Amino acid sequence: MAGPARLNRTVGPTPARATIHDVAAAAGVSRQTVTRAMNGLYGISPATKERVLAAAAALDYRPSRFGRGLVTGGDRQLGLVVDDLRNPYSPELAAAVLRLAAARGWDVMLADAGLAGDSDRAVRALGVQTDVVIGYLGARAPELVEHLGSAPVVELDPAGEVLRGAVRIDPTRAVEDLADHLVETGVRHPVIVDASDTGRPSGRGRLMLDALRRRGYLPEVAIADAPTSELGAAMTTRALERFRRVDAVLAFNDLMALGVLGACRRAGIDVPGDVRVVGVDGLALGTLVAPTLTTLAVDLDAVAREALDVATGMLVGDLPRSGAAVQRTVRHRLLVRESA
Repeated sequence: MAGPARLNRTVGPTPARATIHDVAAAAGVSRQTVTRAMNGLYGISPATKERVLAAAAALDYRPSRFGRGLVTGGDRQLGLVVDDLRNPYSPELAAAVLRLAAARGWDVMLADAGLAGDSDRAVRALGVQTDVVIGYLGARAPELVEHLGSAPVVELDPAGEVLRGAVRIDPTRAVEDLADHLVETGVRHPVIVDASDTGRPSGRGRLMLDALRRRGYLPEVAIADAPTSELGAAMTTRALERFRRVDAVLAFNDLMALGVLGACRRAGIDVPGDVRVVGVDGLALGTLVAPTLTTLAVDLDAVAREALDVATGMLVGDLPRSGAAVQRTVRHRLLVRESA
């Protein structure tokens, strides 16, 4: 049976790239000096290193992975950045990326920017050893993109200005559908269990607040400093003690929603009879609990496909290296299960 298709069979010829000799000539140094500068080795002055890096950037030069024996068989290398493998969302995203990459003949390298002891080093390694990088860069995106050098980068759900490419994951429409669903099912006193390290509502939390207020609700908000199941449970316990009439809890993500379900169970509160519970992400775990979890689900296969399509286009020159042409959007959808 034939193996997975190689990238070069599907995307056409790759434009000629600058070589190490081009960089050496532009900077007026030897090839060995370019190697030292690009790899942060000793033996050259800061001024020389800066001149070499400037020449490399101007020529869009990337070091050869083949010369270092870092690839075999001609496969392309995809770098994937996640922010916490302890969150089930990250393995589910990684599985979607790996499935697609394998089908297209790519190898995948993973960096966990949240758990790595030296996240800068882990991300910088992707820039040297991979052809393109996709993933979650968060608030440190400007710094991490700089570490990635000239590699095409596609951020997932960017927190700020898009520096290169991006796939936005947009819950706006699904939040509106959820708010309508709560009205239709007779909810009167919803609480939002949010997560934000600023102490203010997250972007997702603000969307929920706005949608509920426009429908006449005055929702309470409990904000944890991290989106974990433990904090979801703790915030829910406090909300149930403080707001006696709570009849719906909207959680920042599915992981927090699982904590909400646990807190309700321990308090003897029936879900969905007394309180409806909703998460965000659409994790497979939501189908394994009782009651099954209502959620704003995102198609991670679609996220992976859009991200790799954009990254590939940037790599071979069919798409620019930044701008609106290299941004895509994948939308959540309301998935009603037993908990609401």
